[in-house]
Amino acid sequence: MTTGVETFEFQVEARQLLQLMIHSIYSNKDVFLRELISNASDALDRLRLESLRDENLQADTSDLHIAIEIDQESRTLTVRDNGIGMSHEGVVELIGTIANSGTAKFLKELRESKDAAASADLIGQFGVGFYSSFMVADEVTMETRHAGESQGTRWISSGEGTYTIEPLDDAPQGTSVTLKLKTEDTEDHLYDYASPWKIREIVKQHSDFITWPIRMAPAQAPAAADEAEQTEEGDEKAPELETVNSMKALWARPKDEVTDEEYHEFYKHISHDWVDPLETIRMQAEGTFEYQSLLFIPARAPQDLYMQDRKRGVQLYVKRVFIMDDCEALMPEYLRFVKGVVDAADLSLNVSRETLQQDRQIQLMRRRLVKKVLSTVKDIMSSDAERYATFWKEFGRVLKEGLLSDLENREAILEVCSFASTQDAEQPTTLRGYAERMKDGQEHIYYMTGESRSIVESSPHMEAFRDKGFEVLLLTDPIDELWVDAVPEFDGKQLRSIAKGQVDLDSQDEKDEAAEAEREQRQKDFAELLSWMTSTLSEQVKEVRLSSRLTTSPACIVGDTFDVTPALENIYRSMGQSLPQIKRILELNPTHPLVSGLRKAHAERTDDSGDDSGLGETAELLYSMALLAEGGELSDPSRFIKLVAERVQQTL
Repeated sequence: MTTGVETFEFQVEARQLLQLMIHSIYSNKDVFLRELISNASDALDRLRLESLRDENLQADTSDLHIAIEIDQESRTLTVRDNGIGMSHEGVVELIGTIANSGTAKFLKELRESKDAAASADLIGQFGVGFYSSFMVADEVTMETRHAGESQGTRWISSGEGTYTIEPLDDAPQGTSVTLKLKTEDTEDHLYDYASPWKIREIVKQHSDFITWPIRMAPAQAPAAADEAEQTEEGDEKAPELETVNSMKALWARPKDEVTDEEYHEFYKHISHDWVDPLETIRMQAEGTFEYQSLLFIPARAPQDLYMQDRKRGVQLYVKRVFIMDDCEALMPEYLRFVKGVVDAADLSLNVSRETLQQDRQIQLMRRRLVKKVLSTVKDIMSSDAERYATFWKEFGRVLKEGLLSDLENREAILEVCSFASTQDAEQPTTLRGYAERMKDGQEHIYYMTGESRSIVESSPHMEAFRDKGFEVLLLTDPIDELWVDAVPEFDGKQLRSIAKGQVDLDSQDEKDEAAEAEREQRQKDFAELLSWMTSTLSEQVKEVRLSSRLTTSPACIVGDTFDVTPALENIYRSMGQSLPQIKRILELNPTHPLVSGLRKAHAERTDDSGDDSGLGETAELLYSMALLAEGGELSDPSRFIKLVAERVQQTL
């Protein structure tokens, strides 16, 4: 253990962040107290949990609470808890730096933000609520001792550029944060936080629902405040502290007794977000297995939504006792953005993550919670288009992961999905809406995957569908490459890729004998060319055939019905999975001058020596152009450029 005072410098990004927090971010500085109380509450939760798991933990859990102490003469405010505390290493790693909070990314988004309100909202996504203390304090002192350890640690900083850390021999269990308060400045929304009345007001507004008692000295009238209670020996006796929060779990209170503001404050407490949730979801199950839940759909995605070490946001309680944060067994991976609490009445207090995975009651709760979340999203979709658009923009991509993993709720997920479509350049469509607009005689729901809307819309595969007026879904999320192969149909209608298999868009009324005869004759006319090109391009394609999907482009590349798409190939390879080479099909437009000219040139060959290198190069160019048109990569770009240059030169 370190024995002396150590001085450290904040990282560059940390200094910049502190200065922004102190001088410019917040209009409502009251939130600093909510953050400190929330951190203290988390520490008490963790100590209760550790004491259940470790019988040998030497920690006092007889009176877990949070205390707020005010010294009006020295203008200091202390928030103290007797929770889990922090070790010396923990203080150095987590409090002395902000390296683990995505500081650099936060600063970048902060600078790019257009308005002050948006800037303030960003802070909650990066887990740096402790540093909000510097908005109201000239100096912050933290004293802490980890439960079960004998020595504590003191951390001091003015937030300017350095901080000191030193050992502390007589630190009590838990953590205390003492703020040397700035002078009141109401024009800057900096109030008198040495006033007990102001502190009580903030606690009542932001932290009334905290399940641990928050204690302060009793409120006194101004005259009585100067009259200290005397003991028999004549010494002053400190007044007994009183609990200033109700400690009523919001999920256990009747709905009509809880306001939206209380729900929103509770959400901010458990999520460390600074923005009101998009939706609040309450559930209560009674009978043989009882539980209550209070869930929230955030208004925007957390920064770690797609990170490998991400956490799910549902906490597990048993009879109001906190058991587990980030309870993976209660919410599937694709709903990891949902925050909230579930309070079960019949579980053991000493459950583990491993036993939860197999617990029948937990599995039952999970199924009901998932169905409730999905039905809530469906209600939002039908009742509030603007809120649904916000939800889909933030969480649509992750929700679609459920199409791969949750067979039981696949139909419900499909019902709340929306996709870009050729029907409208701005408004996405649901599958239900697409099905209702299908043309007479149309059997399938058509889609195409790609990197962007512009790339998909300009693809040669779209030509016949555009010409016939068929709507096509434009799927541009990477996850779309995966789920479309796993979901065969919606509402009895097959999902069909326009870039795979054969395409026949003619209705029965349009299939007359003359048209059929013309197609058969065209197939005979091009038979030799198709056979020759299949042989010539055998290294690149499995087959060359005539196309029914092209109207203006000379050629396109398609896959067989069950082929893996090139984009999906790239995804697998980026994950380290090797795949065998997948040859695809080259389709030719028989009405295009280039293709008909190539057929004529091939038929008119008079050199029996077999030297058809010129036509072979033309076939190679045709294939390369089709590959580029779909956004593919050439295996030999320099050869392609050489062939194009030679052809252009011949025209001069």
